[in-house]
Amino acid sequence: MQIPRRKSDVLKIWDDGPIHLTEEAFERMKNNLARLKHDLPELIAEAQRTAAFGDRSDSAEYKEAKSILRRTHWQILSIKDQIKRVVIIKPGENISGTVQLGSTVVLEAEDGAQRTFLILGKRETNPSEGRISDESPLGASLINRSKGDIVGGNGFRKYRILEVR
Repeated sequence: MQIPRRKSDVLKIWDDGPIHLTEEAFERMKNNLARLKHDLPELIAEAQRTAAFGDRSDSAEYKEAKSILRRTHWQILSIKDQIKRVVIIKPGENISGTVQLGSTVVLEAEDGAQRTFLILGKRETNPSEGRISDESPLGASLINRSKGDIVGGNGFRKYRILEVR
C-alpha cells in the first residue's frame, strides 16, 4: 500500500536554498506566473466541459484536460515557491574588486586568448554567450578571487584574471 504524501512533503524535493537571478530573469518568472494564472479559468472550464460528457473513467479528453490542469497548478505552486527565495543579482555593482555573483571577469588563457565571463546563478547560464554559473568548475574557482590571480589547473585550463568589473 502506498502512503499518501502531502503537497508540503512533495515540495521538499527541490533545493530550498536561495535562487540567484538577474532582475530580467525575475521579471520573466513573474510574467510566466501571471500567464499561468490567466490561463487557469480556461483550463478549469475545459475540465468541467469534458467531465460533463459522462463516464470519466474512459474519457481520454477528460483525462487530458485534468492532466493539463494538474500540471498548471503544479507549475504555479512551484513558481510561487521559487519567487519567495529569489535573490536579485545586480551585474556591474562590484566595488570589492573580487569576483562575486554579477561580476564580469576578463580572463587570459595560457595561449594568450582572452575570454569574458559574467558570473550568474545556475538558472541563467549560457557558456556560449559567456554567462557561467558560480557553481560551475570555472565559476567556483573564480569566486572571491581578484585581478592577477591564476585559476584552474588540476586537469583544467589555467587562466589569469585580467579584470574584474
